[in-house]
This record gives sequence, structure tokens and C-alpha cells, in this order.
Amino acid sequence: MKILILCTGNSCRSQMAEGFLRFLDPGLEVFSAGTRPAGKVNPHAVAVMREIGIDISDGMPEHVNKFVHTEFDFVVTVCDGAKAVCPVFTGNLRNRLHIGFDDPADATGSEDEILAVYRRVRDEIRRDFTAFYQKYLTKI
Repeated sequence: MKILILCTGNSCRSQMAEGFLRFLDPGLEVFSAGTRPAGKVNPHAVAVMREIGIDISDGMPEHVNKFVHTEFDFVVTVCDGAKAVCPVFTGNLRNRLHIGFDDPADATGSEDEILAVYRRVRDEIRRDFTAFYQKYLTKI
């Protein structure tokens, strides 16, 4: 099963979702990408994932164009539709889904307040991608 997770910067939400799916099932081929990839994975995303035992520190933001000629079983967009326009994948795919989340990179305030937003989004991603996995990937 080959899955691509898309967002804009590929530094927070898509990286966390990729980490969760790899954790749930190491046999999955999971990739993430963005339309305007950041230079590195967001350190707050790395920190909050590390808190629950998932290491995404070796992730590297990729441009979606890298995957245009790759066939995927699922392409999942994770942008919050109310705040951003999610990228559209025009490559070869079997199923397209949208599972939107707030962008934790927009968080402001003290370090504790910012980390609280990252933890909330992390927990929402864990909940929703666990449900995605159970609904679509365990029946195969």
C-alpha cells in the first residue's frame, strides 16, 4: 500500500501524519510532500512527536513534483480547508481523501502555548490517521 500525504510546507502536519502511519504499520510505503516545502521539518513537530516515542527528525520536506509520476493507492491532503488551499495531486492515484487540521506553525504565544497547539494537532492527527488506517488499510 503506497500513500502520499500532502500539505503546503511539508514541515508539520504531513510529517506527523507520515510518522504515525509508519509507526502503525512499518510495511506501508508512506511519503509526504508539499507545494512550497520548508527547508527542514519543524522542530516543534519533532519535539511533540518525540514525546510519544515517534522520531520524525530524519524527515526531509519534499516538493510534490517529485512524486507526480509515482502511482499511489491513497493521496491524503491535511491542510485546514478554512485557512489554506490544499495542493491538488495530479499524478496517478486510486483514492483521494482530505483530512484537515489547523496549521500548528501559525501558533503564537509563549513556548508552552505554542507547544500546546502542536500537541493538540498531533493528537488530532493520531486520532484521525488511526481511524483512516483502520477503515481503509486493515481490510486489505
